[in-house]
Formats: sequence, structure tokens, C-alpha cells
Amino acid sequence: MNLHTDGASKSREQIPTVFLKRIESLLGDEYAVFLSCYDRHPESGLRVNTLKLTPVEFQQLSPLELTPIAWCPAAFHIPEHAQPGKHPHHAAGLYYLQDPSAMLAAEALAPAPGERVLDLAAAPGGKSTHLAALMQGQGILVANEIHPKRVWELAENLERWGTGNVAITNETPERLAAHFEAYFDKVLLDAPCSGEGMFRKSEAARLAWSPALVASCARRQVTLINQAARLVRPGGCLLYTTCTFSAEENEGVISAFLDSHPNFELRDFTRQSGFAAGYDAWSYATQAISVNADMRQTVRLWPQRIRGEGHFLALLRRIDGEQPRGERRRQADKLSAEARRLFAEFISASLKSWDREGTIVQRGAYLYRLPPHSPDLKGLHVIHPGLWLGTLKKNRFEPSHALAMSLRSEQAVRVMDLDEATARAYLQGQSLTANTLAAGWTLLTLEHYPLGWGKCSQGIVKNYYPHGLRWNG
Repeated sequence: MNLHTDGASKSREQIPTVFLKRIESLLGDEYAVFLSCYDRHPESGLRVNTLKLTPVEFQQLSPLELTPIAWCPAAFHIPEHAQPGKHPHHAAGLYYLQDPSAMLAAEALAPAPGERVLDLAAAPGGKSTHLAALMQGQGILVANEIHPKRVWELAENLERWGTGNVAITNETPERLAAHFEAYFDKVLLDAPCSGEGMFRKSEAARLAWSPALVASCARRQVTLINQAARLVRPGGCLLYTTCTFSAEENEGVISAFLDSHPNFELRDFTRQSGFAAGYDAWSYATQAISVNADMRQTVRLWPQRIRGEGHFLALLRRIDGEQPRGERRRQADKLSAEARRLFAEFISASLKSWDREGTIVQRGAYLYRLPPHSPDLKGLHVIHPGLWLGTLKKNRFEPSHALAMSLRSEQAVRVMDLDEATARAYLQGQSLTANTLAAGWTLLTLEHYPLGWGKCSQGIVKNYYPHGLRWNG
């Protein structure tokens, strides 16, 4: 039996006929090849965390068989039946698992170190972690998610990534636009969509699809991109992306946006073999549509042309002049004398070196380090305004998991490097034995990459890996 057919044939049976007819009208002679994609399993990719190691270094330590992804220098295709999410390397934040086609977004937006960047609809965090890596820990990345539950998934993924220059907000685009105005050098809008590019991997996406859903998404996307544009400074860039094939949600949205925003223009970016241009005209049954803008500068990723599930990207630049980037002064936060003392005691006892750039602030019992030039976030619903350092307890400071993941092993006074089996035990929440370690906070590592904290006392390392992240046995 063909190993590809079991789940794949089920997904093909569930694909709406109306959707297929619309795709056939777009692709013409290429439609049969597109349809055959549903006889194959979805593509999977792995993107290396270049804040921690290089792709070459990862290849040298990983047991996986890896094939480079052409459009993302730090990423690899992974074997069909591999389960890298269950390896301790994933818990160490050495990589992010992502659809290969989704990896083009951050590469196309190309944020530079030191820039101000906004990911407007950021959960679960794939594109935010990619942006953070390209920024090399410099500048400010605001990762926003409107949904109150999904924002915590975003926070968890960014915490594991170990970057310190990210603020996480849980806000509407309208409130962000009113607060920041034209503040950001780069804005990414990965717009909520009908999810047609998810059909190979998501039964829910197949069953939820309808022409009415497509139309509803397109209306919402027009509203979102209009708000996103308000946040782009003159000379800055806005990247609009979806994981759907619908022309209404892609070229239609961009055309409507350009018609109402003459201060933006489409920009091209580097293309790889297999990338397709967008459509200037299309038809569905009796409905024929054409647009005024030249959509050949937009990019479509089709699963029959590349090893990925599919994406649409449009890079837009605001062209109504350049202007100096004004500062949004953040109000000074008071750090209590007790908090200052307890944190200083922790640093002295547990860390050999500490990045002193930025400002330490107190939010109730929590301490954060804000990156230099952090913007004023007062009045917004903020999950984390910067790197969460830890929590003030009664007469002590307890370091956070986020702090552990942001460190290098050589920064810690006490380090316990684990083999894979012991690392798995630690990730399950087990205490460890360490007869030679001095008492105190200990950084637990795998191949010298941090996994989290333990606290050593009398030869036993008590496990401080967060309960919500612990692996099942």
C-alpha cells in the first residue's frame, strides 16, 4: 500500500467541490498537478534559532536527516515521520517547527538589527521568532495577539526562543494604531484567513470552508490592513501575508488597499525557483474580476511548485517621504529598594556576567528588563513589556524560565549539563542528583544550551521547570 494514501485520501474526500472549481479557474492546466498534492502528506520544516547557534552547528548535533530550504538560510525540510517536537533540542529553543512556505514572510520583510518591528497578529509565534532572530536581539519587536488565550501560546514560544527585545501585547489593531501611530519601521500582518493552504493538515479548515467564509475574511482583512498601514512610518514597509489561495483575500485585498492608499506602493523582493506571481485578473464561474494594480510583484507559493503548504505575500512601502524616527518616551518606573537588593543578590550569587543594557522595571511582584529605547506601553494590555526576569518572593528573588532561556551557559555560576536521557527526566519534572554542585540556583543545560533552572541543596537539584511545560512520562 502507498504510505501516503491513508490520511491523504481522507483529506481529499473532504475538500469542498466549490473550492476545487475555484482553484481550477485560477490554475487552468496546472490544476491536475495541484490536485495530486492531496495524495501526499503535508510538508514540515524546522527553522534553527540563530540567536543560539548556526545552522551548521545544528546539523552537527541533530540526529535528523535535514534538507535545506532554499528561501530561508536557517531552515530545513524534515523527514515525513520525524517528531522533532518531542526532542529536548526543541525544549532548549534550538529550533521552531513551521510550514516551510510560512518562513518566507520574515525573510521578505527583512528587519534589520536596531529597527522597530510590529507583528500585528502574531500567535502562535512562528513569524515573531523568525523576526526576532533576524533582528539579532537589537531594536524592539512588539508581538501582538488579539485573542486572550492564543497570546499565551505566543508568549510561551517567544520565551523558549530566548530573545530579550520583545514586548508582548494583547490588543486590537485599532488601539495599537491609536497608541503608536506611524511608529514602526516594519509591520507584518499575517492576516486571519480562510486557511485554504491548511487543507492538507487540518480537517477543521476543510470542514469550515465556504464561499461565505472567504467573503467574510476578505472584508475583515481590508479593515486590518487599513489599521496596519497607520502604524508604518514614512519610508517603512508593511508585509501582508495569508495562508490561503483565494484571490479575494489576496490580490483583491491588496488592490482595494492600494486604491485607497496612494502613499503606498508594491515592492518586489528576491524570488526563488517555484515562486509564482499574483493575478491581475481572475474568474470564478460567471464572476470575472480584474484589478488596477500590477499584482505581478506579489508572490504566491503553491504546493505543487514548492515543498510547502502555500502562502501569499505582498510587500508594501510607504512612499510619502522619509522622516526622522521620533522617540516615544517611556515613563520611568520605580524599582523598590527591596527589589533592587534581592535582584542584585541573585546576580551576585548565580551569574558570572549579566547584560546590563536596558532598564529594569517592576510590575507588582514581577521584574522585567526593557530593551534600550523601549516604547511607552502605558494604557495598553501588556503581557510582557520585555524580558521577564523573575518574581519577588518573601525575602528572595526567584528567576524566571524566560531568564534561563535567554542566557548562555558560560554566564551561570552553577551549570549542570545533562545527557539526553537525564534531560528528558528533567523536562518531566524530576529532581536530579548532583553531589558535587554547590548550593544555589543552577542552570540545567543540554549540550550547553539552557533548558531551565534547578536549585541545588545537599546534593539534590530541585526541579523548577514550569509545571505547564512539563512532558508526560
